[in-house]
Amino acid sequence: MRDTLDNAALSADLLDWYDRHARDMPWRVGPIARRTGEWPDPYRVWMSEIMLQQTTVATVRDYFQRFVARWPTVADLAAAEDAEVMGEWAGLGYYARARNLLKCARAVVADHGGTFPADHAALLKLPGIGPYTAAAVSSIAFDLPHAVLDGNVERVMARLYNVQTPLPAAKPELMAKAEALTPRDRPGDYAQGVMDLGATICTPKSPACGICPWRDPCAARAAGSAADLPRKTPKKAKPVRHGTLYLAKRDDGAWLLETRPEKGLLGGMLGWPGSDWIDVGDPRPTGTPPVEANWRTHEGEVRHTFTHFHLLLSIRTAEVPGHARARQGRFVEGHAFRPSDLPTVMRKAYDLTQG
Repeated sequence: MRDTLDNAALSADLLDWYDRHARDMPWRVGPIARRTGEWPDPYRVWMSEIMLQQTTVATVRDYFQRFVARWPTVADLAAAEDAEVMGEWAGLGYYARARNLLKCARAVVADHGGTFPADHAALLKLPGIGPYTAAAVSSIAFDLPHAVLDGNVERVMARLYNVQTPLPAAKPELMAKAEALTPRDRPGDYAQGVMDLGATICTPKSPACGICPWRDPCAARAAGSAADLPRKTPKKAKPVRHGTLYLAKRDDGAWLLETRPEKGLLGGMLGWPGSDWIDVGDPRPTGTPPVEANWRTHEGEVRHTFTHFHLLLSIRTAEVPGHARARQGRFVEGHAFRPSDLPTVMRKAYDLTQG
């Protein structure tokens, strides 16, 4: 343990810790394997980083393994049907990521011959790849010295240097700290190590300072402020919106569904027809029923939270004859309908009617 903030020494201490404590991930090549010549697949690194945005490792594992089993290469993913990919993504949330996943895969095939470019600037030009993802793929897949700064790393940097400036204003300062610590030797292992440190040791609550490789030089630990960092500017309260969904089932078992517009919330996803979602201060909208039927209001409502608002949905259900014609959406045969293909909010509506 060192009690000074020497960048090279700190990086070396973290790499020593990572060599012993690296987490086992299905998309990761561990430090021992890397030293014996095994190298990460950029496709798997990229896939995992897109999935992990605002999602936990525990949730992502199964999705990742299903995706790479079904589409083992970027060319396979690029050739996939949009609906199939969106269906596999259902439940993972933040659905713009899935749309960008396809756009990026197709751009890699069309513009880079099916190989991810080993160039940070070129990665930044690909759809859905921002500064963090470009840095992660550059460092982890290609061992280029680019600093990663996700939520875990922000927390580690804020505590190591006792940065009192609240987020998001502190981001430039935290990035400068992260860049200064990123070594030119083994930057990929270092990037994964500093993220592992934040995820397993320097956690948001009750950090395990006693077993941290940066315990002695940590300025926040010395000041007694570690548990309070990083500070964050208070967020505004999320607004509440409401609306109505229509669930119609034909007497032969087919369900009336629609594919939502490509742009907008849940873009390109399968869902139930319904109204707009508007501010809860206005009367609940009902929209136009998608098919002529004797609609009944189902007891209870769906509650769901998106990034920027809370949503309350009333549910109307109907059974319709086989000759019914839909004004909106299309009937999907019962054998072809999988509730798991629905995004979470739509699946909640289905589950409510089946309970």
